Amino acid sequence: MIVLDEQLLGRGLERDIAQWYRGTVQFITDLRPHTIIKDEAIPALLRQQSQPTFVTINDRDFWRKVAPDQRYCIVCFVLSDARAREIPPALRALLRRPEFRTKAHRMGKVIRVTNNDMSYYTLTDRQVRTIPSIAR
Repeated sequence: MIVLDEQLLGRGLERDIAQWYRGTVQFITDLRPHTIIKDEAIPALLRQQSQPTFVTINDRDFWRKVAPDQRYCIVCFVLSDARAREIPPALRALLRRPEFRTKAHRMGKVIRVTNNDMSYYTLTDRQVRTIPSIAR
């Protein structure tokens, strides 16, 4: 399951991702409809799902602020709001990498993707690891 942050609503990203991703693609607001979801409540909502990968462009509030958990993965794209349309191909490229290809490999990681590289830390190792940029 891929869960998109609320700020990505209305761009058709869920449709673009669903064209190649076999699992469910939905928004965080679908997990708790008709309520305001604060960033600090998102990890608890993710823990209630079956191994979700949460995708956001809000790296400021998630990267190095959210504790990794074996029940979910968080992917922070460092993109401006105007560049959010770049998420589907970038996410696809990320999910093709050996480090993140399967749910088992992704769970327990918080990942930050920039134009130049990607970094991540894990539940078992809070040291930030950096690998070269994703070829899109």
